[in-house]
Amino acid sequence: MLEVERFEKIMIAPSIMCISEWHDTKNIFRQLKENGIAMIHADVMDGKFVPNLMLGTESIKHLREVTDIPLDIHMMVEKPEEKLDWFDIQPGEYVSVHAESTRHLQRTLAKIADYGAHPMVALNPATPLCMLEDVLDDVSGVLLMTVNPGFAGQKLVPQTLGKITRLRELLDKTGHEEVFIEVDGNVSFENAPKMYHAGARAFVCGTSSIFGKNGSIEENIAKFKKSMEE
Repeated sequence: MLEVERFEKIMIAPSIMCISEWHDTKNIFRQLKENGIAMIHADVMDGKFVPNLMLGTESIKHLREVTDIPLDIHMMVEKPEEKLDWFDIQPGEYVSVHAESTRHLQRTLAKIADYGAHPMVALNPATPLCMLEDVLDDVSGVLLMTVNPGFAGQKLVPQTLGKITRLRELLDKTGHEEVFIEVDGNVSFENAPKMYHAGARAFVCGTSSIFGKNGSIEENIAKFKKSMEE
């Protein structure tokens, strides 16, 4: 596993699937960088593991051309170990694979680490934490889905808040204090503080927060950060 610091400050990961003005991505990414965004969340969907299609290899390549913010690649695909090479994964990027998507989870995480990237495991809302126990030495972070994956704009699955708490307790109890928790799904101004206090430190943000229509990107990022103080 890569050596990473324990994340006490929050990491905001804007979701590229929630950007409507694709023609203006350079300007949007400039605003994100100026406001201290840690990583860009890029969903890769194959239409099989989840009932949607999103971001192929050329889209990922385009993102690297328009921004130097590290990518946070979320692989919602079957057999990700067979597809990782397609995406030219770069050192310093974050790559999540679902525990439900592969029979060879540890091998897949090791392959991500070989690229120099941060390996992460993603879990769907109904997937138990015990699926992680034998790969905690291989991960830099865990991505907990707080909605069922595939589409933006869903309601929070409420029991996932307790799951964040239980995961943080598991990580600390087993000597994995440096492993951070990322959350994805209805990470709104109202829900994010609850997720933060439960133990999350990385937040996939979309239309319910920083890409909302009630403020600019700069205003919404400031509002999001301030919400953690409440």
